[in-house]
Amino acid sequence: MSQTSIDPRVAEHLAAFRRGTVDLIEEQQLRKLLEKSFAENRPLRIKFGMDPSSPDLHIGHAIPLMKLRDLQQLGHQIVLIVGDATAMVGDPSGRNKLRPQLTREAVEENLVTYTDQAAQVLDMSKTEVRRNSEWFDQLDFQGLLKLAARMTVAQMIERDTFQTRMKDSEPIGIHEFLYPLMQGWDSVMIDCDVELGGTDQLFNLLVGRRLQEQESMRPQVCFTTPLINGLDGRKMSKSYGNAVALTDSPRDMTFSLMRLDDESMRSWFTLLTRVEESEIEALLAGHPREAKARLAAEITTFFHDADAAREAAEAFDAEVRDKEVPSDLPELAWPSTEDAVPLANLLKDLGLVASSSEGRRMAQQGAVRLDGEVQTDPMAPISRPGAPILVQVGKKRFARVSG
Repeated sequence: MSQTSIDPRVAEHLAAFRRGTVDLIEEQQLRKLLEKSFAENRPLRIKFGMDPSSPDLHIGHAIPLMKLRDLQQLGHQIVLIVGDATAMVGDPSGRNKLRPQLTREAVEENLVTYTDQAAQVLDMSKTEVRRNSEWFDQLDFQGLLKLAARMTVAQMIERDTFQTRMKDSEPIGIHEFLYPLMQGWDSVMIDCDVELGGTDQLFNLLVGRRLQEQESMRPQVCFTTPLINGLDGRKMSKSYGNAVALTDSPRDMTFSLMRLDDESMRSWFTLLTRVEESEIEALLAGHPREAKARLAAEITTFFHDADAAREAAEAFDAEVRDKEVPSDLPELAWPSTEDAVPLANLLKDLGLVASSSEGRRMAQQGAVRLDGEVQTDPMAPISRPGAPILVQVGKKRFARVSG
């Protein structure tokens, strides 16, 4: 079937699979699966595994869950594998050191919150939830040996994580070789059509494809979504204080999201909202403060509701953006016929500095803020605002500027 003659339903579903996706192995196979799905009126079985290795999920975990939500709303069957058996082995993905093994008791404690938090994104009444202890607790020693014989050591150490650890003389436990095989065997046991994972999971996903072929099954399509960094550009981690938890209050979520570094906004918009790409481009072309406020509103609304998001945004404006703002704040119109003006020139045209050279100096000293955010590049083009923006120079010079 040519691109021009593709079934519109298939095209719609392919677009949902593609948005924000890094790897898709293989798209042509996925298209055929979708065509067969429509012909037979059978939804695809889409697998996603979650190891309850910690008690809480953060917003990075929401990326694949939101992808699954899109596909669930299109009618596909989501199969959520709760890895209560694999969690005790420990996923070596992205690990530079040997990971401590969890006890079954610790896993059970973490399980209590996992499905509740997943339910913030997925419709759990339409989600098939399976524990992989269903089959692994029944696996005897002979069965374990047969599973281990399905891959060679040479094949296993092709994994980049293992290569790095060997190069750094870091130990690799024999039990860690079992993890990709166990995750792959999950796909065999649930007759998986498509498996989703983070980019760090690609090796494991491909193992599932290999094991299905060994069982004379149709090999699963594998697709991945990217891992995102935290609010400050570093790896997202509670210990860094740069994570947004799915259980955060509307206020905490909004206040945290307003700290996001500007460079991350595009990926966060694409992966954590369903704003159209053209609108994302328009938002990012405007003032960063407005774009960030929209991003915070979209995410907070999704996990709470529109009223809670609006109240949180108003609280942020009152407590952070408008802090120390005088009651007699001058209201000024955009001072130029141009739609974008260098920052130093804008400050001069507004009468907040005596000259553009003073504007340059104040910006370089970190004394200029737009909507509460420090601006240090005096030549940065400032776009005509769609909504009023607060301009501040030093501690005493303020103006609210309308487009």
